[in-house]
Amino acid sequence: MSINDHVPHWLQGSGQAWLTAEYSMLPGSTRQRKPREGRNGRIDGRSQEIQRLIGRALRAVLDLKGMPEVTLWVDCDVLQADGGTRSAAINGACVGLHDALTHLEGKGQLRKWPMRGMVSAMSVGMVKGTPMVDLDYKEDSAADVDMNLVYLSDGRMVEVQGSAEGQPFAEDEFQSLVSLARSSCETVLQLQKQALEK
Repeated sequence: MSINDHVPHWLQGSGQAWLTAEYSMLPGSTRQRKPREGRNGRIDGRSQEIQRLIGRALRAVLDLKGMPEVTLWVDCDVLQADGGTRSAAINGACVGLHDALTHLEGKGQLRKWPMRGMVSAMSVGMVKGTPMVDLDYKEDSAADVDMNLVYLSDGRMVEVQGSAEGQPFAEDEFQSLVSLARSSCETVLQLQKQALEK
């Protein structure tokens, strides 16, 4: 995470901060080498979608108006991709954000603590009729339903992404996946808190 002492031009003079994210799968993160992003001057659509998701998720727990005019840059580089990289990025970035804010607080740059809670994410899916959590690549490839959910620590949702990759799914299956994701995010929240206590 990097902290820049300025905000985008459209926020200059607003007296508030901004947070943005960059996401990239490194070349050696997959079995077959993935070309480094940006070599051709473009970022692929999947990476853009994920970095926007990470930004939305983290901004949901921040009081940007209660911060000085700085930009928080969240860099999420995937070292090893085996499914669930967007969820892992959000979960780790939330801890990194807390650390960055603690740094700003230590320098006396915060008027008040701006983080209103934590945010966690989880991938879930239906694989051969079985609800599963934190799918790896093999499971994700075989999933009939693939979902990603992002929760705030107070139980509200930031994002629900889901689609039938194979067979359409029933509402009760949807509800079982949402319940599974929520309980898993509660577990992640406890792990995030433990990491911050160290």
